[in-house]
Amino acid sequence: MSDVLPITKIPRHGLPPRALVVGDPDRATAVAGSLENAVLVGQNREYRSYTGTWKGVPVVVSSHGVGGPGALCQFGELAEAGVRTFLRLGTAGSLADGITDGDLVIAEAAVRDDGVTQQLIHPEYPAFATPEIVVALNRVAPEARRGVVWTRAAFSPLVLTLPMTEYLAARVIAIEMELSTLLVFAALRGLRAGGVLVIDGDARPEHPDPSAYDPHRDVVAEGVARATRVALDALIDVEGAE
Repeated sequence: MSDVLPITKIPRHGLPPRALVVGDPDRATAVAGSLENAVLVGQNREYRSYTGTWKGVPVVVSSHGVGGPGALCQFGELAEAGVRTFLRLGTAGSLADGITDGDLVIAEAAVRDDGVTQQLIHPEYPAFATPEIVVALNRVAPEARRGVVWTRAAFSPLVLTLPMTEYLAARVIAIEMELSTLLVFAALRGLRAGGVLVIDGDARPEHPDPSAYDPHRDVVAEGVARATRVALDALIDVEGAE
């Protein structure tokens, strides 16, 4: 049997129990640059994984790419390798007044429109963040907005034309692509999971020009840098995460 897992190419055993997961491989590299003693431990396709320490605590930073199915492969292999607490750091579109570019959102739960968890468990099963992670994130970033986010498989400013009136009325505050997959996976495995998201645009139908979506602006980059510190601090602050 190989010493590395087949999809992510990470070591089969021995990873730290805490992982920060991100979509973009380059974001994983950027986060790893903030760690002490960062080492690349696996790279394949969209998956790039590092180990290192943050304030003396060992952590994993790993990218999962875009969308729930591929992300689920990463979550499964990280868990097999020893991860027990997952925190997703990503970007999202705003669905609420007062939440704008660069702001941080702490997910308390997610709408399961991810296209993959329906194949794992009945749709009535909730996608909920581990309370200890929500508390840790709120402790580190009390200014962040907390609420329900919408995970959607087909999220794109150019294709997101379906009515969302019900979700807006229900106070869903942001939309992204992978979090509900992580939350359901973790709950089914008895693991801990949560998410902190950086707003990179307004996803509501009344947005004047959806084709002008640009997540690469300075305000978003500054939000991601701030959220990186928040996520790492919260990850090592979660009670009982070992």
